[in-house]
Amino acid sequence: MSVPTAAAIARAVAAGEVSARAVAQAALERIAAHDGRVGAFTDVTAARALAEAEAVDLARASGRPLGPLAGVPYAVKNLFDIARLPTLAGSAINRDHPPAATDAALVARLGRAGAVLLGGLNMGEYAYDFTGENAHYGPSRNPHDLERMSGGSSGGSGAAVAAGFVPLALGSDTNGSIRVPSALCGVFGLKPTYGRLPRTGSFPFCDSLDHLGPFARSAGDLALCYDALQGPDPHDPACAGRPVEPTLPELAKGLDGLRVAVAGGYFRTGAQPEALAAVDRVAKALGADREVDLPEAQRARAAAFLITNAESSAFHLDRLRRRAGDFDPDTRDRFLAGAMLPAAWVVKAQRFRRWYHDRVLSLFRDVDLILAPGTPCPAPRIGQKTMALGGAEVAVRPNLGLYTQPISFIGLPVAAVPVWGLGSLPLGVQVIAAPWREDLCLRAAAALEAMGVASAPVARL
Repeated sequence: MSVPTAAAIARAVAAGEVSARAVAQAALERIAAHDGRVGAFTDVTAARALAEAEAVDLARASGRPLGPLAGVPYAVKNLFDIARLPTLAGSAINRDHPPAATDAALVARLGRAGAVLLGGLNMGEYAYDFTGENAHYGPSRNPHDLERMSGGSSGGSGAAVAAGFVPLALGSDTNGSIRVPSALCGVFGLKPTYGRLPRTGSFPFCDSLDHLGPFARSAGDLALCYDALQGPDPHDPACAGRPVEPTLPELAKGLDGLRVAVAGGYFRTGAQPEALAAVDRVAKALGADREVDLPEAQRARAAAFLITNAESSAFHLDRLRRRAGDFDPDTRDRFLAGAMLPAAWVVKAQRFRRWYHDRVLSLFRDVDLILAPGTPCPAPRIGQKTMALGGAEVAVRPNLGLYTQPISFIGLPVAAVPVWGLGSLPLGVQVIAAPWREDLCLRAAAALEAMGVASAPVARL
């Protein structure tokens, strides 16, 4: 089916061709009709959405200037604070918490841009997940095949956009939680540079690895949303003090002057053939003329696991002591294992992280973008525990992040682009740039979309 883009909705609302209320009402009706099977939402904020939409319509009728996302519906992973709702972070424990007093910083920024919030989205418990399965709220299902995973931990975000419930969604990415759902659900996603967007008002997972970012069904919408999210925030000490650097005007530059390479070695082994074929298709379209090796990428993934386990378990120790029985047992056991890691291992992982950061950044002296698979396979079935990779049977849950962890480990910006036509399900490709060059990732994503190589069709529900 045809569902308007965020940019088309904002133009139509600004021109008076449609009311923001009518847009919101249509989105709410689609959610009511279909989300019972998809499981993308945990909370639908219908009254708030209609009130925000009516405020946009009143502003237009009064002749006041409208924001760039006027009347555009969106939803957010339920680790973002939403005023008057408890911030779930995918857990049963947090449902008992008092409601948030204010919106998260990025929710407030989208509100100021005129966007209309439709609710909170399902996610893996405490963001420790690559599958989109949640023991408390049920799985967020892949709208293109409801028997398959949406990916995690921002599974509800990927599913909501793919299902056409909203044109935009927000998620978080620590080890791949934007890029994995983008790949499995066939939508565009952006993991910005670490520190680019403020995390104020979001429930943390692993502070030194947590990123926030948008999902969309087009590269243009991704840039439009990302530009509205940018800017420093003194309340997040990790947020860089960089000014807004608009990316939407840069998309028209296309591929002019871009030097593109394919990640070799580790990133060309282990994946199922269609995942590598997706990278090859993107590489051909972008004119990639070389292969580069990210040194010790496998060790980077191992170090990312160590740091994630150690930081996250320390954050959850009190909950583990008081309410261990209220965790998903799988999540609880990973936190408990992290609590027992030797400190010497974590210190060594952090030292390696600096070494790896410097070696990888040196690659960007000769190239602007590096391509890698988003996931090693298309979406597995819900409940599937193992899969075949590289001639071996391996666990599904950790290995969906096989190729994303070595990238977020050092905070590089990545656009996830969806590729179809290599089977019945989409594959994702990571378009990776040097720090603060989200504009280059988005230029490549827009060019791929214009060439028909990347696309994000709405699922037929």
